[in-house]
Amino acid sequence: MPFLRLNEYDPSGSDYGRPKYIVFLWFLCQETLFRFSPVPCYGFRRWLLKLFGCKLGKQVAVRPRARLHYPWRIEIGDHSAIGDDAWLYSISPIKIGDHSVISQKSFLCTATHDYHDPHFKLTHQPITVGNGVWIAADVYVAPGVTIGDNAVIGARSSVFQDMPPGMVCYGYPCRPKKPR
Repeated sequence: MPFLRLNEYDPSGSDYGRPKYIVFLWFLCQETLFRFSPVPCYGFRRWLLKLFGCKLGKQVAVRPRARLHYPWRIEIGDHSAIGDDAWLYSISPIKIGDHSVISQKSFLCTATHDYHDPHFKLTHQPITVGNGVWIAADVYVAPGVTIGDNAVIGARSSVFQDMPPGMVCYGYPCRPKKPR
């Protein structure tokens, strides 16, 4: 199968979105230069992410132990932050708005497997996180979910459906509980 050009995205999921050598180079850089960079070196990590095609706003803070699977499928708005051990599993695009926080150990997962298919075919859908959102520690966000502006997702919640704007939401499964 031919590879895509460096700036194309294949929504069928049949490709990595970049040539295999770029994917390998990113994984190598992420596990060395990115992960072992000193905590205050946010500018260096932003530069490295942009080098690999991540769309970053102003003053984005990504911690060194964060894992961004395919940075070319991730967009993070101005003044947003990604915590240590957060994982943005970007088989499909992930878009995070301005002034949002993805706290430590949270997992935004754009892919799953079709358990009806005997071959467990990979399926995927994008995730959108609005402006001013706080996703607290150890939250799971499923494929295809949109989290509205200014929502708060409580720690250890599992988000399987869209969450409305301006609400505090938590639980398993995550549900809106009260206005923010």
